[in-house]
Amino acid sequence: MGVLVEKEAPDFSAAAVVGQEVVKDFKLSSLRGKYVVLFFYPLDFTFVCPTELHAFEAKREEFQKRNCEVVGVSIDSHFSHLAWLRTPKSEGGIEGVSYPIVADITKSIARDYDVLKEDAGVAYRGLFLIDTEGVVRHQVVNDLPLGRSVDEALRMVDALRFFEENGEVCPANWQAGEKAMKPTQEGLESFFSTAG
Repeated sequence: MGVLVEKEAPDFSAAAVVGQEVVKDFKLSSLRGKYVVLFFYPLDFTFVCPTELHAFEAKREEFQKRNCEVVGVSIDSHFSHLAWLRTPKSEGGIEGVSYPIVADITKSIARDYDVLKEDAGVAYRGLFLIDTEGVVRHQVVNDLPLGRSVDEALRMVDALRFFEENGEVCPANWQAGEKAMKPTQEGLESFFSTAG
């Protein structure tokens, strides 16, 4: 897998479904000025995937409070996305999901982000945190059976914003409101001397 951290996020223009509307040329670059959590999932109408899409929807307002947009991507067509969005949650559907879901039918976006599982023709569960300038600042890739933690994605947005605003780095398990540290030896020593 390629590392995209500190590189410009590969831009794309593709069909996407937003709510019940098809956007023919959704562009990642149209979100510049906002943070973006871009996540890939293997396929519509599967099993772990709807749990993730609903989990991101449940926290969408929390992401938006942080000037962050959530965007999902799979190799399905926008027709498949639309059909899945019209399927009730109780039947395994994603009815109610309102953030953009991009159709990567050519698999070019998954390839550009180096998350395409070539032998299966689907994307791994890749997640990329992109900053307001369009640069990837965090990435994580899970194998197909392993669902992601949406709370961890939100924590990473908080950590990036905190660092950008304060110049302090965020230690292991840091949560918003907790003590951070200056990126120096003295900062580390001070952190450990006051940590519980």
